[in-house]
Amino acid sequence: MSAASASTASPAVPSRFSQFYALTKPRVVQLIVFCAFIGMVLAVPGLPSGAQWLHMAIACFGIWLVAGAAAAFNCLVEQHIDAKMKRTAWRPTAKGELSNAQTLAFSALLCLAGSLVLFFGVNALTMWLTFATFVGYAIIYTVVLKPRTPQNIVIGGASGAMPPVLGWAAMTGDVGPEPLILFLIIFLWTPPHFWALALYRVEDYRKSGLPMLPVTHGNEFTRLQVLLYTFILFAGCLMPFVYGMSSWIYLAAAVVLCAGFCAYAFRLWRNYSDALARKTFRFSLIHLSLLFAALLVDHYVL
Repeated sequence: MSAASASTASPAVPSRFSQFYALTKPRVVQLIVFCAFIGMVLAVPGLPSGAQWLHMAIACFGIWLVAGAAAAFNCLVEQHIDAKMKRTAWRPTAKGELSNAQTLAFSALLCLAGSLVLFFGVNALTMWLTFATFVGYAIIYTVVLKPRTPQNIVIGGASGAMPPVLGWAAMTGDVGPEPLILFLIIFLWTPPHFWALALYRVEDYRKSGLPMLPVTHGNEFTRLQVLLYTFILFAGCLMPFVYGMSSWIYLAAAVVLCAGFCAYAFRLWRNYSDALARKTFRFSLIHLSLLFAALLVDHYVL
């Protein structure tokens, strides 16, 4: 076999940049930054000025850096677990493409850079809240809760619900009821979103040894929890309208989206299939994205 044909047959090795970039879990971080951005926009009455847009861009960049640092640290801690699961076996840490020292240094560098950007470019409150979110996800959730309790995603979901609070604090320098309502929505959304994924990935989690709810309590119990949480989430999603931070535009969108999520959860509870669980998981992503987009449209239209 010639050298040319051998090189063609062997799989391409990802560049070092793409390996480090993969550690930041880009799709997850994009949703985090989007939710933070919604918090920023809602905190500003009317259309933001040029200076405020610049302020938002700096805040989004700083939050992206710290969120990427938390994701990289998660990959470091869970590399042996990731290697056992199809969904995560491709990660550079799971494949041994990056060493522990490289991953830890990368995570620390991102966290430090993001904290400096937020402290000097935004405000101290946002920096400390973002750093607390890093600790909540990287340490409390990943190291303490995830390997020990099937309620890990419920308790640990608090760190994932923080982005709108970070965004609001970035623009106002404080935290009021409005961002806490947004926090509540994401907090209630996280369990049915993640458990839908865990249902059709249950064998992966079983092999990994993680005490996820479908592993510890079974498929039927988990499906019931997904359904009950979507009902609670429906009520939580009405809070922006009830509190007066949105109008009928958001309310209509929230009712339609939440009814859709409840319908998926009900079907999943009554007649389970992996395909339906996958569709429910995907719809949960659409649900949150469109819900926050509706808040944005509502904010500018009325």
